[in-house]
Amino acid sequence: MTKASTATAIDITSCEQEPIRTPGAIQPHGFLLALDAQRAVVQASDNLAQFTGVTPEQALGRPLAEVIGPAAANMLASQLEEPLRERPTYLATVRLDEHPYEVLAHAGDQLAILEFEPGAGAGLQHLYPLVGDFLNKISEADSIVALCRLAAAEIRALTGYGRVLVYSFDEEGHGNVLAECLADGYESYLGQRFPASDIPRQARELYVANRIRMIQDANYTPSRLTPADNPVNGKASDLSFAALRSVSPVHLQYMRNMGTLASMSVSLVIKDHLWGLISCHHAEARPLSFHQRTVCEQLGQILALHIRNRSDADELQFRLEVRRAMVRVLGGLTQGTDFIDNLRSVLPELLHFARAGGVAVVVEDRLITFGDTPTDDQVRALTQWLAANVQDDIFHSAHLSERYAPAAEFSSSASGLMAMPISRIHQHYLLWFRPEHVYNIDWAGRPDSKQGGAAQLSPRTSFQLWRQTIHGTSAPWREAELELALEFRGALLGIALERAEQMADLAEELGRANKELEAFSYSVSHDLRAPLRHIVGFSDLLMETAGSDNPERRQRFLANIKDAARLAGKLVDDLLSFSQMGRAALRPIRFSMRDMVQGCIDKLAPDLPPHRINWEIEPLPEVVGDPAFLQLALINLLSNAVKFTANAHPAVIRISSEELPGETVFHVADNGVGFHMEYVHKLFGVFQRLHRMEDFQGTGIGLANVRRIVERHGGRVWAYSAPGQGATFSFTLPHPD
Repeated sequence: MTKASTATAIDITSCEQEPIRTPGAIQPHGFLLALDAQRAVVQASDNLAQFTGVTPEQALGRPLAEVIGPAAANMLASQLEEPLRERPTYLATVRLDEHPYEVLAHAGDQLAILEFEPGAGAGLQHLYPLVGDFLNKISEADSIVALCRLAAAEIRALTGYGRVLVYSFDEEGHGNVLAECLADGYESYLGQRFPASDIPRQARELYVANRIRMIQDANYTPSRLTPADNPVNGKASDLSFAALRSVSPVHLQYMRNMGTLASMSVSLVIKDHLWGLISCHHAEARPLSFHQRTVCEQLGQILALHIRNRSDADELQFRLEVRRAMVRVLGGLTQGTDFIDNLRSVLPELLHFARAGGVAVVVEDRLITFGDTPTDDQVRALTQWLAANVQDDIFHSAHLSERYAPAAEFSSSASGLMAMPISRIHQHYLLWFRPEHVYNIDWAGRPDSKQGGAAQLSPRTSFQLWRQTIHGTSAPWREAELELALEFRGALLGIALERAEQMADLAEELGRANKELEAFSYSVSHDLRAPLRHIVGFSDLLMETAGSDNPERRQRFLANIKDAARLAGKLVDDLLSFSQMGRAALRPIRFSMRDMVQGCIDKLAPDLPPHRINWEIEPLPEVVGDPAFLQLALINLLSNAVKFTANAHPAVIRISSEELPGETVFHVADNGVGFHMEYVHKLFGVFQRLHRMEDFQGTGIGLANVRRIVERHGGRVWAYSAPGQGATFSFTLPHPD
């Protein structure tokens, strides 16, 4: 039998319209009086005379003492002077005609609602020790089922009911019996399921608002309220919190069909949600005192608290396990450069991460599968359907063939699916498959069995076990799995984006390296060849004049050969230095930039030209960086300034700084020859010169070294100039974190 929506046992539309909060009547084993602000009776149940000898018509408008007697009224007077709460509170036990009655009171629609129930059951001194005993036992329970089993036994011992069930509601609202405690002769429902239609939506809402409800005798005839409506606001009286509230006749028939005359339900509310019920049944009418019910309600609250704690602990442990698997997967994805190959290497962990039977990765024309999966063609067709029909970041289903009919062909391996796109642009998908999980549901009676005609509101009549076999579904996807899968997707996209950024950076670096290689090739073929040609040419001339007796000429040739060799050596040294700038590790420390500038000037002093130089060093801050590298950059900038101010009298070289958000800017300005800004883009390239070698010596590598050093520190470098007006070279260093 395939899974399908079960026919409802009750006409749900009619049930939703039943006035279960405003039934206009109470259960007749007690009576109700409603008092106005002056504590006069303004409403009464029509069975009042049975308990007090006063009819409802006689009671209306009279003080409470004239209806229940002065002695009983005096016992309640002081409590009634205090504001009443929304939920019933025990006021006192009064005697009417020598019979004890427990009096409950609560506020409702501007009235004080008093309920009188015949005194019954054990007193508080016998009940509260049971709560302490329950607390001692429940702390030892190691599972939710064990907790429920203990609660069922305690409540049956406390109340004497013949059967106590504890069941939880699933996502569809069906009640699954987790534990029970039975007296002899009562049928077991353990492990069975009650259909969601047994408890309509509005009844579930009332179970959350009012945590306990008792029916003493399902064969009762309701006692109507007189007058029927609230005399203050003219509306039907809201009895949501009344202990004596009459219940739906459909539910009473439901109880009789089940062989139950007395019942009590205690709500298990967790995080404002109806998690389940403690449902108590008895084959005969059975009274239960307010104190007994209160203790049962407290036991229910204790049970709900322990269920919540156990559920939270189990959920936390589950999330930790899934997160550990996710961390292992993400760790594997960062090992290599090929994202798909990385995914291939962590497929077993991907399977474990989602508790799946199979996994597939679809990236353009590449398809990788692992474990029990549909065929390649079926997977590709499925991803095309996902791309066309699903816009969410994650798709999940435990019954895939309901959403995607072709999935019925491969339900054995993929009745469940969790899928997510792993690209914001392309149709790239990661898919997890869960196999079919065939299982049986033992219903407590066939859900579609009912009595009466199609238009008649009626409960189901059968509670005999009826087994339904479910096909085409997988184990459900838990909320934690979906949340962590979304987190995993975000991490995947982050890795892909980081990889793309790395590739972009690599492409930029490769482009820069290609330009440097082109410049290097030019240097080898031009700059380096020029001094070598000089060496060869002057060597030939020297050989030709070897027999002559002109020593001055030979000396000049040797000097030219020496200068050319020195230039060639300088080119090679600068090339090696530039290469090292890109490979050597930085060793950053904090140091004074002013001290470094002064040290660079002192180092340059022996080689300074004879012209006068005015060094203007403004206050400079401390910085964090590699002092060896930054010293090399500063020497290049300062020696350039010296070189290009050779014709200035005097030469002025100014070193200054300024603070910007997140970085410090340093300036080296001079009053030298300057340059045209249209050529500024060439300044920091390898072997780039804006002036002739004959005018200013140099290899064209110094500023390329400056750029590389500054960029490796996370900074920027630039220059500004005009011909004949000097130049300013600037670079930044980021502030330390």
